[in-house]
Amino acid sequence: MIEQLAQFNVIYLGIAASMAAGLATGIGSIPIFFTKNISRMVLDAALGGAAGVMLAATSFSLIVPALQKGGGGVAGATVVLIGMLFGGLFIDIIDRFFPDTNLLTNAVNGVQANGHFLNTLHSLSSLSPQMRKVWLFVIAITIHNFPEGLAVGVGFGNGDIANGISLAIGIGLQNLPEGLAVALPLVREKYSAGMAFLVALATGLVEPIGGLLGVGLVHIASPILPLAMSFAAGAMLFVISHEIIPETQNHEGHSKLAAHALLIGFVVMMFLDNTLG
Repeated sequence: MIEQLAQFNVIYLGIAASMAAGLATGIGSIPIFFTKNISRMVLDAALGGAAGVMLAATSFSLIVPALQKGGGGVAGATVVLIGMLFGGLFIDIIDRFFPDTNLLTNAVNGVQANGHFLNTLHSLSSLSPQMRKVWLFVIAITIHNFPEGLAVGVGFGNGDIANGISLAIGIGLQNLPEGLAVALPLVREKYSAGMAFLVALATGLVEPIGGLLGVGLVHIASPILPLAMSFAAGAMLFVISHEIIPETQNHEGHSKLAAHALLIGFVVMMFLDNTLG
């Protein structure tokens, strides 16, 4: 299969793979058409497994190749270190300009709010506190899907189709429970299953944008590949540690289950990455 795909333009492959990974958010939300009663335990386990998959994809499909492409030694490791730190810092800066629930609550209560999302705060002010939390989570997932698409694009950028496919599979698997996590609260807040499905699907559609950027930059300037890979790795590590893992640890009695699921997700993705590579 890899030989057949090698006949296609690598930019098109990167965009298509990031699109497929993004569409997985919609696929993951499909269970809402059959039931609204998906337990928090099941969701935490699924998100834990997703975190493990993403950690393995980040480690074996981004960090290790970045070290190899960087030439090894102190110089290569330094490039990867810098790239990862800047990737994490990039997402952290985005988060600083993104309203968390406390800021939104203060704005609704009439406290002066600063930042570029003031209009968003006011537009959500008429919603119930629970719905505000739901929509903030949806917006956050949408923003944080961008570095995932970037990672897939970078994975294809140097023509390493096997590595790109491995990343796309890992991110797609991670997006399945993420899509359910987006759609389920919407259905419970009386949105139709169809609307919740479309919202979940839409959160993943920023991934092809990141994919196009990643594959384009690396294809044009291949020497930046180690830096681009490590940047994407740092961005994804920040998302995993700041968003996904904490979400699985907020509910009493589920933290150990989520930890076991993370371990399983990690080793499964490690196996797939080794097999595909």
